[in-house]
Amino acid sequence: MSTKGAEAPATDAAAVREHLWQAALAADEDAAVRAVFAAIDAGLTPEDALLEVIAPVQRRVGTEWADNNITVAQEHAATAINDRVIAALSRHPASRVPAEAGRVTVACVDGEWHALPARLLAEVLRLRGWQVDFLGAQVPTPHLIAHLHQHAPDAVALSCSIPTRLPTAHAAITACQAAGVTVLVGGAAFGVDGRYARLLGADAWAPDARTAASCLSAGLPRLRLAAGHQAIYDLPHLADQEYSMVSAAKAKLVRTTVGELQDRFPPMKEYTEQQRQHTSEDIAHIVDFLATALYTDDDDLFTGFLTWTASVLSARGVPANSLMPTLDVLSEQLREFPRTQRLLDAARTALTTHSTPTTA
Repeated sequence: MSTKGAEAPATDAAAVREHLWQAALAADEDAAVRAVFAAIDAGLTPEDALLEVIAPVQRRVGTEWADNNITVAQEHAATAINDRVIAALSRHPASRVPAEAGRVTVACVDGEWHALPARLLAEVLRLRGWQVDFLGAQVPTPHLIAHLHQHAPDAVALSCSIPTRLPTAHAAITACQAAGVTVLVGGAAFGVDGRYARLLGADAWAPDARTAASCLSAGLPRLRLAAGHQAIYDLPHLADQEYSMVSAAKAKLVRTTVGELQDRFPPMKEYTEQQRQHTSEDIAHIVDFLATALYTDDDDLFTGFLTWTASVLSARGVPANSLMPTLDVLSEQLREFPRTQRLLDAARTALTTHSTPTTA
């Protein structure tokens, strides 16, 4: 499929989005760049191209994958096209802005491989006159701190989209503050209301790139000095060690759960080796989210993941009720952990409500 020749009319963001979506789906980089450049040449601002065109198209990529309308390969290809368009956009004459606002480091926390949201923020900040050090995905905290010491930015913006990376984000936030640098955080992992940003002690949280840019322009206050700070100071519930013990037992929990499910979920006996592998991976994700919910002590983090997983499974023809015996087996293995039992009970309730049909 080729989208060669497609052009975006004037500055209609909706029309440009559709052109970009079709080009991204076809993995047609030339058509994608042409669509966005034509709109900018017609008057669309580069910032609007980033946030009103590219960002919504990328969200659509994720939604279409979750709904099983596109494959993993298509999702990866479309994401790569969007990233290439951002790179091309940075070289457009309309994007050339003197760096006079200050210096900021933008990075994804270690283990966070969704770099595109951070890339969007970096480009918006450049357009607003910041000198930006964009470090990309999965930045190990020691290397991030070394960079801060070497370049002394005015602030660091940390991106995290995967909630299971929140413990790592907490360590990065604390380490940056200990290095004397204020920390702005953003990304889906911190919650739609920024609750986990506050919980983990970030100096500021922004729900989107424009808000982040405005926060940085206004100046970030130092909320606290983090030298010698330990996670347990912010999260006293960690003293029960449930998070540490569940995290350490992950391999055993997954192995035992897979074994038990063969008796409790009869369809699994007919699974292919590949299906069994996928099941093991799904259970590993459940354990990861359970551990992270123990770290934050937040039921919603775990129940939200389980109901989302149920929707994804249903879209792929896998019965969502297969999650219930998984939770039961985990509960039996972790019966001595009261906070864990609370989270598992909340997940069962959420799944029951999620799968119960509503009547008009």
